[in-house]
Amino acid sequence: YVLPMPPPNVTGRLHMGHAMFVALQDILARFHRMRGRPVLWLPGTDHAGIATQLMVERELIAEGTTREEVGRETFLDRVWEYKAKQGGFITTQLRSLGASADWSRERFTMDNDLSHAVTEAFVRLHDKGLVYRGEYMVNWAPQLQTAVSDLEVEYSDELGKLYYFKYLVEGSEEFLPVATTRPETIFGDTAVCVHPEDTRYQHLIGKKALVPMGNGRSIPIISDTYVDMEFGTGALKITPGHDPNDYKLGKKYDLEIMNIMNKDGTMNSNAGVKYDGLDRFVARDTLWKDMEEADLTVKVEPHNQRVPRSQRGGEVIEPLVSSQWFVKTKGMGEKALNAVKDGDITIVPSRFEKVWYNWLEDIHDWCVSRQLWWGHRIPVYYIGESGESEYVVARNEAEAREKAAELGHPPNVILRQEEDVLDTWFSSGLWPFATVGWPQDEHADQESDLARFYPSTCLETGYDIIFFWVARMAMMGLELTGKSPFSVVYLHGLVRAADGTKMSKTKGNVIDPLDTVDEFGADSLRYSLVTGVTPGQDIPLNMEKVEANRNFANKLWNICKFVTGNALKDINKEDFDKLGVTGPMGKEEFDSLDLPERYIVSKCHGLVHSVTEEIEKYQLGSAGGKIYEFLWDQFADWYVEISKTRLYEGAGGTDKEKAQAARRVLVYILDTSMRLLHPYMPYVTEHLWHHLPRSSTNQGDDAAAHALMLADWPLMDDAEKLVMDPVAEETFASFQALTRAIRNARAEYNVDPGKRISAVVVVNASNTHLRQVIQDEINSLILLARLDPEDIVVVDSNSDKVEAYRDGKIESVKVVAQDGVEAYLPLSGLIDPVKELARLEKRDEKLAKEIQKLEGRLNSKGFTDKAPEDVVAKARGELAELKDQAAKVK
Repeated sequence: YVLPMPPPNVTGRLHMGHAMFVALQDILARFHRMRGRPVLWLPGTDHAGIATQLMVERELIAEGTTREEVGRETFLDRVWEYKAKQGGFITTQLRSLGASADWSRERFTMDNDLSHAVTEAFVRLHDKGLVYRGEYMVNWAPQLQTAVSDLEVEYSDELGKLYYFKYLVEGSEEFLPVATTRPETIFGDTAVCVHPEDTRYQHLIGKKALVPMGNGRSIPIISDTYVDMEFGTGALKITPGHDPNDYKLGKKYDLEIMNIMNKDGTMNSNAGVKYDGLDRFVARDTLWKDMEEADLTVKVEPHNQRVPRSQRGGEVIEPLVSSQWFVKTKGMGEKALNAVKDGDITIVPSRFEKVWYNWLEDIHDWCVSRQLWWGHRIPVYYIGESGESEYVVARNEAEAREKAAELGHPPNVILRQEEDVLDTWFSSGLWPFATVGWPQDEHADQESDLARFYPSTCLETGYDIIFFWVARMAMMGLELTGKSPFSVVYLHGLVRAADGTKMSKTKGNVIDPLDTVDEFGADSLRYSLVTGVTPGQDIPLNMEKVEANRNFANKLWNICKFVTGNALKDINKEDFDKLGVTGPMGKEEFDSLDLPERYIVSKCHGLVHSVTEEIEKYQLGSAGGKIYEFLWDQFADWYVEISKTRLYEGAGGTDKEKAQAARRVLVYILDTSMRLLHPYMPYVTEHLWHHLPRSSTNQGDDAAAHALMLADWPLMDDAEKLVMDPVAEETFASFQALTRAIRNARAEYNVDPGKRISAVVVVNASNTHLRQVIQDEINSLILLARLDPEDIVVVDSNSDKVEAYRDGKIESVKVVAQDGVEAYLPLSGLIDPVKELARLEKRDEKLAKEIQKLEGRLNSKGFTDKAPEDVVAKARGELAELKDQAAKVK
């Protein structure tokens, strides 16, 4: 079972997203490991090109210098130093959450062999004709001075301005009113576009317009149905060099593509002498003032707009045309799309299949070059002292020289390696196979890591990076290895604040997982993140839930303390060793047990089957919740209490064999439950398990493990059926119903918790088996329902003892547990006559007032004549109910 860990940023710090994937992936790793499967949960970190370079650049700026001043080699040395200082924190923090990955195999995306894999992948994709260099519109981050992908741009709803201005028609007094949110881009306009059927502007189509403050530069007025006549002024400025939609129109009509900005976001000489060198936002204000003075403006309005910002630096992205390296994705995308359609890859939950299809059906070529220094340098070598028109793609300089020679160049020709590095997601896209030996073990034998551990079994990650990472891994894996890189994609939701909003530092609602662990423990946090939700569902993290799960861990501790410190106290070593769990309980032993023991074992075995099936089907939250419910609601609340009637002489425990059977069942259920719960709460279960008996005679692998995480799962073979008894479960449910009915009556009559009451339990005469069971477990009923052991009888429905209660000769409360099972509780034992009379008088007085009020309302013609019939009918029904209650009170 192979599980590649999504590599967090090497210099990052733990957040709730990390805690989420650790909890889920560790459940899968521990579960499959305990089921006897070889498990590789492969950890590692990502070099995080933009984020890491940004941090080091800030350090340099604080020192009064820049990366350009120190040079590439010195800068990279600084980054490696930074990585050495900061790089170990994230993995230490992951391990503190209990991540049982194979840390001996920890990888880093810039390890030598992984860097070799990145180079190999680029060369092979280029050789297949899937890599090309071209000038296209990209998302430019001026502060970082690099292109970023569409997926790395986040759109923020912000209040800005909409600027209306005049485009004067050349040789005319007319003008076209145009609106823009970015006046500074006017310098890059190469056309004004209107709709061909817009009667307001039809007569201007084909004429020229003068660019405001453009020193007389004129541009054509064109027409295209792309323009919405009803939106804005109906006339659009076209800036092919700085707007993605305008870029498409520019290509369509062969318009000039002007770049008016430098890479740092300042205006260049195409903006004119006055604006050359100004920051783009300063230029915006300066230009607008100049246009106002020239009477070229119309108005300015507040305008809500979606502003593109860099996911990393937060700066406003500038669309501009730049020479970049691209990977063709159409064919690769089709392969990834079909892998899901054909069932080669299963997405959990399946609703994300539609998202997968939609993105891959409309996929665009992938800009993989980044104008950074930290990362995998693109293996492209330009030939000659200058220019980029001729180049070779090679694995190293020696191979580049060979390829240059094949093109007719001399052996000592000057080669210049491309300065740009590859997108971080390019190297991450190789993660499932590069980390286990690709490409070096491509043709190795079946014992190689690549043959054994690729493809992966499951890729578990957040749905928010399904495009960034998951789809790209699928594309790269299929293209470079011919295989889907994983069989299952399990997508978890985002961890949100308790009110469902996104956690953010500005809102002050970020919850630090390490702080949570310090207060409540890692187990409580893990369990809270994975239970109560379905796959792909966002998780509102409520600290009350974390605290409740800490209390659950305390409950487990107390149960174990009872079993080891009380139930097993003072027994000899031989009997103690016999209690060690060596495997599932067999039918012969099971059949020899009394009803409560058969019931709890049967329920436990049913739980084992259910949890096993659900984890195999990736329903991790549901499986975890069932373990909680069983331990708290069945084992702790019922069987642990009933076991006291076997163990303690004062509770009726006088049979040594029954006492030893109870000990066996207590240990068996607790041991089995610890195994089931271990993947979810590894710390507390590992600790408690070591306090339980383990047989010294067991020579199997389970005994040799000496650790719960390496112990056998309670169900090793899916074909195996653990012994269960539905009849025992049904019979015990009747016993539970009787107990609850008596408890409810005690609560209704406010009986003091310590007071024991009398009871006559009546079972239908035809059900002799159930009557005998209740009689056999009379001590359990006495304990659980707080009954008087000197005044409790179990009779059949034909017994003479029932008549006095049925006839009312003995005042009592009748409780019905279920059809055929009831009990009579003498009032003399339930209530204090004086207190009860006072209570009833107070109740009678309250009911009388409510009846009087409602009768007055119903006697009012204004109400009965004007109110809707259903309202009047409802009031009459309430009056009848109140009168019925009053009659009972009297």
